[in-house]
Parts: sequence; C-alpha cells; structure tokens
Amino acid sequence: MNAPSGSHWADRSFPEAAKELLADSQVRRNVRHATDVIQAKRNRVVGELPDWEALRQAGSAIRAHALEHLDEYLIEFERNCTRAGGTVHWARDAAEANRIILELIQLHEAKEVIKIKTMTSEEIGLNRNLEANGIRPHETDLAELIVQLGHDKPSHFVVPALHKNRQQVREIFQREMHLPELGDKPEDLCAAARTYLREKYLRIKVAVSGANFLVAENGAVCIVESEGNGRMCLTLPNVLISLVGIEKVIPRFRDLEVFLQTLPRSATGERMNPYNSIWTGVHETDGPKEFHVVLLDNGRSPILSDAESRQTLKCIRCAACLNVCPVYHQTGGHAYESVYPGPIGAILTPQLHSMDRGRTLPYASSLCGACYEVCPVKINIPEVLIHLRGKVVEQDQRTLGGKLGVWNIGMQAAGFVMGSASRFTLAQHMGQLAQKLFVSKSGFIERLPFMLSGWTQTRDLKALPAQSFRDWWAHRELNGSTKNGVAKEDRDGQ
Repeated sequence: MNAPSGSHWADRSFPEAAKELLADSQVRRNVRHATDVIQAKRNRVVGELPDWEALRQAGSAIRAHALEHLDEYLIEFERNCTRAGGTVHWARDAAEANRIILELIQLHEAKEVIKIKTMTSEEIGLNRNLEANGIRPHETDLAELIVQLGHDKPSHFVVPALHKNRQQVREIFQREMHLPELGDKPEDLCAAARTYLREKYLRIKVAVSGANFLVAENGAVCIVESEGNGRMCLTLPNVLISLVGIEKVIPRFRDLEVFLQTLPRSATGERMNPYNSIWTGVHETDGPKEFHVVLLDNGRSPILSDAESRQTLKCIRCAACLNVCPVYHQTGGHAYESVYPGPIGAILTPQLHSMDRGRTLPYASSLCGACYEVCPVKINIPEVLIHLRGKVVEQDQRTLGGKLGVWNIGMQAAGFVMGSASRFTLAQHMGQLAQKLFVSKSGFIERLPFMLSGWTQTRDLKALPAQSFRDWWAHRELNGSTKNGVAKEDRDGQ
C-alpha cells in the first residue's frame, strides 16, 4: 500500500519542535495539570478491579488475533455490514479516502457536514480537503471544537485541547461565537458550545464519524464518547460516513465486553463511557437513511508485515501512555508534529510514513517503560522504539550522508575503541589529560566545546578519576596479595 499523505503538520525533528515548546511555560503547566488529573482518576478506577491484569491480557489477545487474521475479519465485516444496508469503501491512502468522502458529500449537494471526533480524519487532512472544495466541516466534540475555532492543532488523543486552560477557551469562544459577555465557569463554556452546536445538529444532514471498533460478526460500528455529541451525529443526519482504520476490527460482539471496561478507565478515568453507540446498517424508522464505511489503509499494511512492529496496531487510542510519559509531560503533543503524539505516536507515526518522516520520534523516549505498564492491550512500546531505532540506523548506513554523519562516525569510533582493552585504556588516559582544560574547582566538567556542548547545557559531567578501576586492579596485582586477598599497600594502610 502507498505511504500516507494528507498530513498538514510540518516535518520538523522532535528536538527542534520540543525546544520551542519547552519555552512555553503555560502549555507545560496546562499539560502537566490535565494529565496528572486524568492519571489519578485512572489509577483509582483501575484499582477497583481485581481482574484488571486479566482484562489487559484478554484485550491484548483479542487484538493480536484480529491482526493475525485481519484480511478474514475485514471481509466478514464488509459482508455483514452490506447485508445490514451499509456500503463499504476501501481506501489505499489519504488521497483515495478524501476523494471517496468528498464524492459522497457532493452527491447529496451538501455544503456543510457535522463531525464526531475522528483521528483518522485528522490523519488524512479531511477538513482541509473539504474546505478547499467549498464544504465547511463543523467539529462537535467540545475539545475538537476548541481546537477548530482556535485555528489550532490537537495535542492529545482523548482531550485534543489539553494544552488550553479555561481562560484561553473563554477567549476563543468570545471571539469566534461573538459572545463578549461570556463567563469563564465550565458551565458557561459548555452552555455556549451547546447553543452553538444545537442549530447545526438540527440543520445539517450529512455527518462524518470515526469508530472505536468495527465488529466483524455483525458488521457493526461502535463509538464510545462522553458528551452525547456523537449520539446526535449518529441519529439526526440523513447520511452517515464513518472513516475507520483497517486495524479497528474485532472478531465478535462479545469482545466488546473487555474493551468497554478497559477503554474508559484508561482514557478518562471513568468506569463506563456515558454514551456507547453501536450502529448496524440502515434502519427504516431510526437514524440515517444512508450509511457508508470507508476502510483506510494509509500505511498500515506494511506494519502488519513486520512481526516486531505489528503490536503497534493493537492500540485502542486511550492515550494512557501519554498521561504517564515524562517526555510528553514536558513538551506536550505538538512537539511530535503528528496527529498521533506521545509514546504510541513515537512508534506509529514513523511506521505510517515508511520511516521517511518522524525518524527522530523513536528517540523521544527515556525507555522508562511506564507506557507499557498502563497500556490496556499490553503494547510493549519500549521494545518497538528500540526496534525502530535500529531501522533508522540501518537506513542511514545505506546512504553516503548517513555513513559520513557525525553520529555514525562517533558510534563507529566508540565501537573501535571499546573493542579492545588496550585501546580503551589508552582512550581513558588521553581523556584524563584532555579534561584538565575543562574541569572546574568542584571536580565537574561544566562546559564542553562544539557538539559536546549539548550535554553540558543541561547537566554537569563528573570528571574522570585520576585512577581507573583497571589501573587500580593492575597496580594491586603488581604489588601482590595476601591470603585473604588484601593487597600489601592496603594492609599497610590499615
């Protein structure tokens, strides 16, 4: 399948984007406060379940099995969805998905659509494509609405406007909704959004959604949410178009029992999502009269072929890994330059782009393992990060620029030096001499020149000791030992 297209994010490296965001103290405070609150709630409700680890294992097994037999379950889903009155479309990439959705909307001569929060639509740049063709999309999820009206980008899976505080949201609503007297209480902001959206629910006849799960057994689409906007978009319009990544399919309806327990707890710290909508085909007296599902590949098939990386596609987009990640806490989501931020984004984004984009993201991690500990489907993100780092190195080795790059030359030199005890000892002695120009009175190296300055900009380096362990050991052996293994000079000093 083709590599994905349609993203409107810049192609800056993670260090470049992160450095800029680290200077924004307000964003850092907003992100840290919000993620700490969500994580505390998650820990509380997860602790209530004595079988939490069993649920994690069950969810992991279901997702792994579905991915192993993905072709079979997608065909089963298409067959059952079609039988129920839906229409299934297959999209190789972002361009094809955008074309399909645009044609469906134009077929009904619609100039506006209402949207449920869908990360796949952000992935393919759907809003920009619709606007370029004279169609205005309206986000109905509160956080997505804040991002859209603020001409911003999402920074979190579950709470896209996590980086904004209440006062900033109020300013956006005052400006965009023309409400100069709007208060800053949560109920004031929610009431303003409700009034703004209700007219659109009742008037606009085409809706676009994503999906949390596709059920192969009965061709159903499952959407879970907390606000009720999704339920409005699923039931009021005449036409419903659901854009869904091919990895979202699960085999059986009963499998939802596991995920409807683990997803809300991991995502928002709720025991259950207030709104769980399961949509199957077209019904004469209820809901849309026309139902379409667009199955999106957009770089997912190559991930399936890599046994080590396949577990990436088990993700159910709960964002639990973002909420515990120390790197995400410091930078926020925009530093990842992708619709998929955080630890899972660090492994998903570069793979969706065939390692041509987001190549620095696998290094945006301390490998602390907190993400794996909270993942409800047990994706071993640190393991995949290391695997992808190896891929980056392999790619670099195939190019002249990579072979002559500073990091490659440095690692090759380190390998050469450390491959021999004598060379390593010589390097230590040379380092002991060279460091004398930089060691402060405190015994630390506080400033290093050239590319090494990156280390000492944020931390001090302990100076090499005057005698290495190898030197001490050689000196000890040279002077002999007692029966108890105490060197003569040690004995004399007692």
